[in-house]
Amino acid sequence: MTTSLQDGQSAAGRAAARDSPLAAQVCGAAQGRGDAHDLAPAPWLHAGALLSPPDGTRSCAADRRKKKDLDVPEMPSIPNPFPELCCSPFTSVLSADLFPKANSRKKQVIKVYSEDETSRALDVPSDITARDVCQLLILKNHYIDDHSWTLFEHLPHIGVERTIEDHELVIEVLSNWGIEEENKLYFRKNYAKYEFFKNPMYFFPEHMVSFATETNGEISPAQILQMFLSSSTYPEIHGFLHVKEQGKKSWKKIYFFLRRSGLYFSTKGTSKEPRHLQFFSEFGNSDIYVSLAGKKKHGAPTNYGFCFKPNKAGGPRDLKMLCAEEEQSRTCWVTAIRLLKYGMQLYQNYMHPYQGRSGCSSQSISPMRSISENSLVAMDFSGQKSRVIENPTEALSVAVEEGLAWRKKGCLRLGTHGSPTASSQSSATNMAIHRSQPWFHHKISRDEAQRLIIQQGLVDGVFLVRDSQSNPKTFVLSMSHGQKIKHFQIIPVEDDGEMFHTLDDGHTRFTDLIQLVEFYQLNKGVLPCKLKHYCARIAL
Repeated sequence: MTTSLQDGQSAAGRAAARDSPLAAQVCGAAQGRGDAHDLAPAPWLHAGALLSPPDGTRSCAADRRKKKDLDVPEMPSIPNPFPELCCSPFTSVLSADLFPKANSRKKQVIKVYSEDETSRALDVPSDITARDVCQLLILKNHYIDDHSWTLFEHLPHIGVERTIEDHELVIEVLSNWGIEEENKLYFRKNYAKYEFFKNPMYFFPEHMVSFATETNGEISPAQILQMFLSSSTYPEIHGFLHVKEQGKKSWKKIYFFLRRSGLYFSTKGTSKEPRHLQFFSEFGNSDIYVSLAGKKKHGAPTNYGFCFKPNKAGGPRDLKMLCAEEEQSRTCWVTAIRLLKYGMQLYQNYMHPYQGRSGCSSQSISPMRSISENSLVAMDFSGQKSRVIENPTEALSVAVEEGLAWRKKGCLRLGTHGSPTASSQSSATNMAIHRSQPWFHHKISRDEAQRLIIQQGLVDGVFLVRDSQSNPKTFVLSMSHGQKIKHFQIIPVEDDGEMFHTLDDGHTRFTDLIQLVEFYQLNKGVLPCKLKHYCARIAL
């Protein structure tokens, strides 16, 4: 009984389809699904009984039989110009497939500042990383990418900032900011961002590192770094720190221990027995910030402060302020916390700087600066046959020699005008030629120079040249070595009516500051190390 009923219903549907193309599409859609229960039963069907169809159905069938008997040719069906509207009556007319799919990668405008307070607005996707933002700014401003460009989170209302790790999502960082906070993103170089992977001996002093298990023999700094990246073993960082008491302006000196589970302090001297250790802070849901003006802003005993701040928005009361005795100690604490928090992710950022989560990595962005510039080589055309200079030291030496020869030719051209003041004009040109160099900073103080070097990383060889505040006729070379900043006075020397610059009381003389800087980039001389990275204030 049920079978004959379904056959009859299908026959009725086929008959109706011959009369109406729209009905044919509806029936075809219903039959294509293959589920009889998906269609609502007709009102004249009842369970267990077969009732006669309504009169309208019988009359339609009789008309079709009569038309067939008379052999009247039927009009061909006209194709429907709007097939998308002819959907099943049992489904919604406005199907989701008819609308364009929304782009899941929503975009947002962010503002990035440089050290001279110039800014640039960027329209970026929601999943862009800090490394991708740096890459965008590098390409748009035609900078050279040496993997030291960094994005910083600056919180002026509490006087702290931190390095945004390359893998962090920038929009998530911005979502933690308060509405009324005037926080900023800064774009500048940080040579010390991954320096601990290259020279770990400068970051982990022996007196601050111990191990949870007994070790055989001495452990090198490289092995200490490997322990930080391992999940089974870990080194322990310990030492005295000044801590600001909650709700008070006073600071207290306490002995701290840094372990994988968090930061602890001892309630009894330097004892690290479990009953004497008290939990201070974890770093899974907190970020580590460096204090910029600890003495002035928070009354800290030194300027080497750092703090823990929860990921979510919070005021100064949510900070856990700490202060070290010296810069090397603060660097050790901050570096160890970064390694314990991010682990192998930091190493992957260092080894693969172009791996980004969003589509704004260097592989997907058409560069505005020619990629072939990275494959340029130095050539020597002095002999009968040209050759490629493979030794980088030789290539740099040749470049310096060519630059010096070019400047000597320029001085000779200046001195052949027949003017009695030609030599003095040439000397004045040599004295002022350094002002256009990125490493020269005009009229900045000693403290400002130290701040610039610290911001761009206390790596050996980071330097700048500035005017002397105590003697207007001299210059000062400020540089970093051994996690400390040292200052060397550049003294002018006059010989036979010509002015020279010297760092070693006239033993080595230079006609201008450019020659002096280029010489000490190639030779250590009287300096503790060669000049390597210059501090520059870039503009966006």
